[in-house]
Amino acid sequence: MRSPRRHPLFVPALLCALAVLVARPADAAADGEDGRADGDPGISAQVLRLYQDAALATGRYEAGRQEAEAQRARELWFQELLGRERREIAVLHEGLGRIARAQYRDGGGLPLTAQIIFAADPADLMRGQHVFSRTMLAVDNTVEKSRRAEARLAADEARAAAVRQRMERRSAELAALKQDIEQTLEDARWRLQGQADASVAAGSCRGAVRLDQPQPAAEHTWVTPVAAYELSAGFGSGGSHWASRHTGQDFAVPIGTPVRAVGAGRVVKVSCGGAFGIEIVIEHTGGYYTQYAHLAAVTVDQGESVVPGQWIGQSGTSGNSTGPHLHFEVRVTPEAGSAVDPVPWLAARGAPVG
Repeated sequence: MRSPRRHPLFVPALLCALAVLVARPADAAADGEDGRADGDPGISAQVLRLYQDAALATGRYEAGRQEAEAQRARELWFQELLGRERREIAVLHEGLGRIARAQYRDGGGLPLTAQIIFAADPADLMRGQHVFSRTMLAVDNTVEKSRRAEARLAADEARAAAVRQRMERRSAELAALKQDIEQTLEDARWRLQGQADASVAAGSCRGAVRLDQPQPAAEHTWVTPVAAYELSAGFGSGGSHWASRHTGQDFAVPIGTPVRAVGAGRVVKVSCGGAFGIEIVIEHTGGYYTQYAHLAAVTVDQGESVVPGQWIGQSGTSGNSTGPHLHFEVRVTPEAGSAVDPVPWLAARGAPVG
């Protein structure tokens, strides 16, 4: 029986394929879900940019809407003036009718020469005719002025209506743009959260992402951990989500909101597992520590020094979380179980929460 012959290129090709298969897992481990290396800003920077774009679009939409409302009020004002002018003209016309009817009853149907001949006092008749003529002239002038004023008002009203219509179209365009940006932002936020959940499940952080930082606060100032927020669960509150009592203050903010260091200090912990999900702990002078938990991303590394207001991460809903928010604690040790009420603690340092 004849043994099969191998193609002369078969063995080198097989070796190349095996080399690719062996190398591929190492490459995948080095890259993130979207092919970026750990620590690359990627989706974090996109969320931040969309966050700013959405705020800008919202501002423009609100400004356009308010301008359209002001123009609508101006249009209503013109309509009211037009109605007033038309009512005044109607009153003048009615007065003219009364004068004409009275003149006819008093001999207005006869020629003026006949009225003078048959009048008991021709001089009084002439004076009456003169007064009547002046009255008619004044009324005619008033009616003509009112008609011209009405025409101007009508033209102004038409221009105001055209401007309002353009503004309303612009407002509709801005509303559509705002909605598109907000939808894109929402999608990006949940992609960012997906990366955070993967890190928590793996128990290892992706590494700090480096974002363009705002101007830092003054060296000796304190700030709230997020710039804009709504307060949710407070310190010491009860509920089924905590073993005993709530140990911090929750700030309800959307995923991807920049989280700030409340004061100067040093990062002593960056963790990506457990009930707090992705968390950061900072040591401050005076023996206090602050914790920032349930994050979607971190922008600092352990051992790094931070200044007040510096972005240290982005909020999320990682770990044991009921929804997007920042869990903020103040502790007397770096570990859980030593928390104090963070609201009066911040207020005493010039950063009131409310």
